[in-house]
Amino acid sequence: MRPALSLLVLLSVAALTACQSKPSPSPTQGQSALDIMERVAVGANNCWMKSGDPAFKAYSMAPELNSFSGKPRILLVRKGSRDIRPLLVVQAEGRPPRLDAFGPMMSEPVAARIAADVRRWSGGAKGC
Repeated sequence: MRPALSLLVLLSVAALTACQSKPSPSPTQGQSALDIMERVAVGANNCWMKSGDPAFKAYSMAPELNSFSGKPRILLVRKGSRDIRPLLVVQAEGRPPRLDAFGPMMSEPVAARIAADVRRWSGGAKGC
């Protein structure tokens, strides 16, 4: 009688385990650096450039998503300037993708906002 009860308990546990939901993957798991940077570029273009945001009005964006180095990126340069050195570089690399933002703008007051926006867009959010 005892072996039958043990078998019943074992089958019940197995059935309950099979019914449990699987953990959902993180938003960036399985995505490439290009996938992430495409979302960031769309967000930056819509929210920083096209919106007329005063913090970014003096800049233009140059997306460099098709990178042979495996580091897709976007650059912000001063609009109308002959100096083409970027003031902000946002790039992703690796798998899982690792984001980085650097350049002179990251030492200005707008840096916290840039970091928050990039983090939000890389996670899948679309809003400004």
